[in-house]
Amino acid sequence: MTHLPYGKTASGPWSVEITPSVAGWTYSGLRIADLTNAPLTFDTGEEEMLVLPLAGSCTVTIPGETFVLAGRPSVFDGPSDFAYIPISTHVTIEGAGRIAFPSARATRAMPPRYVAAAEVSVEIRGAGQATRQVNNFCSPDAYEACDKLMAVEVLTPSGNWSSYPPHKHDTPGENEAVLEEIYYFEVADQGIGYQRVYSSERGHIDTLAEVSSGDVVLVPYGYHGPSMAAPGYDLYYLNVLAGPAEQRSMAFCDDPRHAWIRSSWDAQFIDNRLPFGRTS
Repeated sequence: MTHLPYGKTASGPWSVEITPSVAGWTYSGLRIADLTNAPLTFDTGEEEMLVLPLAGSCTVTIPGETFVLAGRPSVFDGPSDFAYIPISTHVTIEGAGRIAFPSARATRAMPPRYVAAAEVSVEIRGAGQATRQVNNFCSPDAYEACDKLMAVEVLTPSGNWSSYPPHKHDTPGENEAVLEEIYYFEVADQGIGYQRVYSSERGHIDTLAEVSSGDVVLVPYGYHGPSMAAPGYDLYYLNVLAGPAEQRSMAFCDDPRHAWIRSSWDAQFIDNRLPFGRTS
């Protein structure tokens, strides 16, 4: 199943728990915890991990380090600060709010680190009804100190499309990386959005899912996009990506039927509803 409605993968302290074994793949993972001032403790094991407040704030304690994450009121209020936690680390999280833990199976123990919200690169992509905001907090160019893990946030104003034109990451080559990708969604005002995933040369897949807050869509292969924000409802998703390559890369290949869309943006205006929230 590629569409996992909210609650489908809840386990123990996690309202969402996507591990490689749950997804049926090798690298990418994601956990969401709803903190209520009770400490959360766990070991990262073979996974490197980020601690990313979606709503609220928390303190991250690991041996020899403590990181205070100020967080944010919601995902629509600008980027958050975050922390990177390496493999084989005991972690204690304290605070209140909804916290995401993107992860990837890794072999190298990279240094733990705190990154302030002001350091997060905010990019406006596309134009017209394909204008969207990307918070590149853990893309390869923005954050180098990961072994396998990559993650970005995408915010799409109501009525717009993102992950468009549709693209894929499933064929090894100079211009495309093989990646397992997770989409975790939140939708403003208890609204809905839609996500499309469809077949490539790699294999058959056919998903058109109505998504709401807390839902997850898995992309093991195939073209993915568009991500559609229904009129009246702004759409957020957290992308978590990892793959087998030695060098982290988010290189992709557009569906050739729709690649021309990119050149059409030159004649269109940028949606002035963006950016969301603070950007510095």
